[in-house]
Amino acid sequence: MFPEIDLSFPVACLYIRIRFRGQYPRGSRILFQGFLLPGILRQPKKVKTMLERLKYSLINSPVIKRGEYNYFIHPISDGVPSIDPHMVEEISDYIAEIADMNVDTILTVEAMGIPVANALSLKTGISLTIVRKRPYFLEGEVELSQSTGYSKGVLYINGLKKGDRIIIVDDVISTGGTLLALVKALQNMGVEVKDVISVIGRGDGYLKLKELGFKPKVLVTIDVSEKGVEIKDVFGDQ
Repeated sequence: MFPEIDLSFPVACLYIRIRFRGQYPRGSRILFQGFLLPGILRQPKKVKTMLERLKYSLINSPVIKRGEYNYFIHPISDGVPSIDPHMVEEISDYIAEIADMNVDTILTVEAMGIPVANALSLKTGISLTIVRKRPYFLEGEVELSQSTGYSKGVLYINGLKKGDRIIIVDDVISTGGTLLALVKALQNMGVEVKDVISVIGRGDGYLKLKELGFKPKVLVTIDVSEKGVEIKDVFGDQ
């Protein structure tokens, strides 16, 4: 008979204990015990409300004139200059924390909603649907007109059906024209809009969505003047 052998060692966040009893090697019994080590338990994930990369990049955005319109140039809204993947990750992580993600698909409008929406799709495993600016003539395709503060155009929705639950992720809401037209079209299709997210907001365009019963979540609200970009509010900051 061999005496009891007790081997104890930590593995990752588990404390493993293996004990041999009885004859060795035949007839022995292996007792396995494990418990979490309190000192190295992963703490509950906290929502980072500061969005430091996004705020810093916005404050340092150049501003140009388009007629009487002060237009800020930013990677999230324009793709210029280069898009920082760490900033996109920061944004998508934050959206995943604050948004209603009990949906069938993530919906965005080309082109600049795509980077963040795609990162969110990869993070959550939820499919991505892109509203395009050209027709594909597929069955069930829905056409809608949209306008922004400086342009007008036509959008085309494919891949959605009545009863689908979606979250809208957009890069910027300003006049609210695009999102208003999109939400109305989706409602007419019988699609359930669970949440509306805009990374950047300026102006009072979000109020148009409130009239439809939606309260969009705008991550960072800004004011733009000839002097530059000013941060007015960050969603979730107290």
